Amino acid sequence: MNQSDLNAPTWQLSERARKLTSSAIREILKVTERPEVISFAGGLPSPATFPAEEMRAAADRILRDSPAAALQYSATEGYMPLREWVAQRYSVNGAQIRPSQVLITTGSQQALDLLGKVLVCPESPVLVETPTYLGALQSFSMYEPRYVQVPTDADGLIPEGLTPELTKGARLLYAQPNFQNPTGRRLPVERRRALAEFAKSAPFPVIEDDPYGALDYKGEPLPTMLSMAPDHIVHLGSFSKVLAPGLRIGYIIAPEELHFKLVQAKQATDLHTPSFTQRIVHEVVKDGFLDTHVPKIRALYRDQCEAMLGSLERYMPEGVTWNRPEGGMFVWVSLPKHIDTMKLLEEAVAQNVAFVPGGPFFANEAQHNTLRLSFVTVPPAKIDEGIARLAELIRARM
Repeated sequence: MNQSDLNAPTWQLSERARKLTSSAIREILKVTERPEVISFAGGLPSPATFPAEEMRAAADRILRDSPAAALQYSATEGYMPLREWVAQRYSVNGAQIRPSQVLITTGSQQALDLLGKVLVCPESPVLVETPTYLGALQSFSMYEPRYVQVPTDADGLIPEGLTPELTKGARLLYAQPNFQNPTGRRLPVERRRALAEFAKSAPFPVIEDDPYGALDYKGEPLPTMLSMAPDHIVHLGSFSKVLAPGLRIGYIIAPEELHFKLVQAKQATDLHTPSFTQRIVHEVVKDGFLDTHVPKIRALYRDQCEAMLGSLERYMPEGVTWNRPEGGMFVWVSLPKHIDTMKLLEEAVAQNVAFVPGGPFFANEAQHNTLRLSFVTVPPAKIDEGIARLAELIRARM
């Protein structure tokens, strides 16, 4: 023990702080920073998709034309032209979204935290898919809910499973209908309609978290639940997967009564999302840039996905199964039940391969024989090499 340890303060932490745990994904990312590691772990967009030149030009124009406003404090609700752009973007299929429903957030992760703050009390039921996004579990867990897993299958959440007994007292239902993280599954249109109808009479909000919806490989997105029930669905979106995550620009579209409470919670959190980055995003997207940029991302990710699926078919032993995603960034793999992927990860990292074990994505009753693979940042030759190594480790445990 050194002198600094002896002098360290022994401050009392809150009960909430004592219950905090590190994200399994974030801890794994520390390991994958080593250049020799073939990492299928992080859910990171490919840097090859970042429109750096467009952003540099946008930043130059903003600092030339409106530097004071861009560098000053601004409204908690967000930069009005960007809110108007979001509202217009989602006013489709007869839905009319108002800018007054849009709150710009510091990434969609903040949106999850704000929803937890305004909706969740200790021990209140929160309905989640099986499995569900780990970042949502982290955010909501700060407010000490009781998680209730909603029945799902290969197509996602099963609306008929939302029985009065299951949903009694719930504060929210959280779902990712498009290329879900971690499973990559996409909710069919008929189930979206059923959930939208459910939301119209539910005594709690249905949260539609949609960071991956634009990334369908055929460029044929399914309609959002928001478009089916615009006054009853809370929709979360992000520019992280279609522009760049480092900007930290997301948004919530919510009925105005809930929107007002979310604004109050955000005021207490960070006053507002950075003015400069909001303006950069608006400057880049305002004239239709995404309409030509996103198809390039789709094509890249489709090719990467096909490379991974081909390698899985070549190398994986019998008894290993996986989905075939129609978009997004992830492949979900199930192994024989006796294989614990957390232990498998230790062996894989020793062989310079990384993935995310599936267990942490389950709110209750974790399935430890599952894992998530992300393919978008690894070139095809490295995908093949990494999957071959991983398959050999799995075969040794069969």
